[in-house]
Amino acid sequence: MTLADLANRVVLSWGWKRRGIAFVSGALSALAMAPFDIFPILAVTFPIFVWLLDGAGAGKRGLLAAFGTGWWFGFGYFVAGLYWIGMALFVEADKFAWLLPFAVLGIPAGLALFTAFGALLARAMWTTGPLRILAFAFGLGVSEWLRGTILTGFPWNSFGYALTSVPQLAQGASLGGLWGLTLLALAIFASPATIADARDRTQHPWLPVIVSALALFLLGAYGWHRLANNEIANVEGVRLRLMQPNISQNLKWQPEQRPAVMRRYLTLSDQATAPDRQGVKDITHLIWPESAFPFFLDREPQALKQIADLLPTGASLITGAIRLDAPLKGSNDARVFNSIRVLRDDGAIIATYDKLYLVPFGEFLPFQSLLESIGLQQLTRVRGGFTAATRRRALNIPGLPPAAPLICYEAIYPGYVLPEGTRPKWILNVTNDAWFGITPGPYQHFAQARLRAIEEGLPLVRVANNGISAIVDPLGRIVRYLPLGSDGLIDGALPQALEETLYSRHRNGLALLLAGIFATAALAARRRKTRRGA
Repeated sequence: MTLADLANRVVLSWGWKRRGIAFVSGALSALAMAPFDIFPILAVTFPIFVWLLDGAGAGKRGLLAAFGTGWWFGFGYFVAGLYWIGMALFVEADKFAWLLPFAVLGIPAGLALFTAFGALLARAMWTTGPLRILAFAFGLGVSEWLRGTILTGFPWNSFGYALTSVPQLAQGASLGGLWGLTLLALAIFASPATIADARDRTQHPWLPVIVSALALFLLGAYGWHRLANNEIANVEGVRLRLMQPNISQNLKWQPEQRPAVMRRYLTLSDQATAPDRQGVKDITHLIWPESAFPFFLDREPQALKQIADLLPTGASLITGAIRLDAPLKGSNDARVFNSIRVLRDDGAIIATYDKLYLVPFGEFLPFQSLLESIGLQQLTRVRGGFTAATRRRALNIPGLPPAAPLICYEAIYPGYVLPEGTRPKWILNVTNDAWFGITPGPYQHFAQARLRAIEEGLPLVRVANNGISAIVDPLGRIVRYLPLGSDGLIDGALPQALEETLYSRHRNGLALLLAGIFATAALAARRRKTRRGA
């Protein structure tokens, strides 16, 4: 069977066969994401998606067929790429396991509506020949941006991440960010679809593939040059220690485990990492993960004293901790924040950052009052949910340059990681991925946090409960690393920041320019076809 024969069978498929092809192609596309990083698979699955849209037909019926095709492709993609979300429901299976179908199937079904809209938009701009690839990239690129933006946004596993497992290709994020990479990935990996075109539709069927290969080469050459010509020094006088305790999520919040959790932190934090090291006495800053304590830290004087006894003179502790605050005027409900606290060597809390972007269904319930009235609650079991901060602020820590603090999920939002005002010099990300066990989820989360470092030209210090903890330089290179599912320490320096990147200065300007070029070329080709048809 030739490639043209295969393409023709896909184009002419209908009914459940068509839906099955779309679903399986979408599911296979998830292999392009971490931890598998088999990004060439998209050069197979995206052309199949294009051929399915070729066969959608004309008029309103064709648009509806394209919408359905996009939904089935997206549903397969999100089921395969996000099934691990269901693992969080087994932490307290007696309360939450019944929600498993919603987590594993319902969330992907909802997210697939964005892919469906992208396919519909692409089909509305569709034409014959190679420029339909640009319609495909524009339509799906717009839908991916919408997915990452509206309804609080969820840009997880956006297609642009397929280009980030190769360090040289990932440097493109410093120019166009995630959305620029997403447009490129869609166009590049969909281009082989034209190889199967009939000569009366596409005179030079290999030309789009050659152009795509050239684009990949130029992207890689830019990345190679950027990596080779930036020497990253360290901030003087800073000796970091990252502590990854690897405490099981179902034990961490049991009241009787409080003393054991605290002992675990104190003991592990003071271990020597080499024969010539003296444990915590060698460091200037100790960092613990998100929501480190099964209690409100500022209401536990014994815990504060233990921390003061641990820290050497002049050192600081930076730790995730839930924080209780007074009710707002007119309310009787105290507010609970997911926060980062900075403690001095005498145990005093001297700086705080409160989380801005909360996780839906994890830290708050949409339509909270209604859903709680029928017995639902978010996974963190804080009555009324966590309270979100009103703005992003820098975190000022003695002995360190200003930091851009990110708690867990906040690291997935491109363009929204920096505080207002003066540009910080590093990104601090504390997280607790223990909810999801040894699954692709924590790998995907780490890959997204790394890309924020490349986009902004800032080093990343990431501390997780069960992994992945790391120090990453502003080019996205891992300096030190603790794998998923392990406990231990990372001792290391803080890399210096680079100058502002093009993306940091102009945000999505380059991506918008690229999207405009794609849309203009695709619409011009469609108009030419319409005139010839007339």
